[in-house]
Amino acid sequence: MIVCVCKSVSDRTIRSSIADGIDSFDELQFELGVASCCGKCAESVRDVMMQSGVCASRCGVEYHQTNAVPLTFYERKAA
Repeated sequence: MIVCVCKSVSDRTIRSSIADGIDSFDELQFELGVASCCGKCAESVRDVMMQSGVCASRCGVEYHQTNAVPLTFYERKAA
């Protein structure tokens, strides 16, 4: 699948670069040119990094565990 349309970079190319030792978003951006034109692919590139197991340290996204409050949905009934 093409991740960066501007530079024609696929998810396979990104995964291959990660396998070759690139482990940060900045390095991917420098080597492949992803997210350097319009920037719309930045989130998708970070997703591929996360799926490849390198996001926890160097993709630039911080995930915070929250204590979510359960939501209750009520159905409205006509009068």
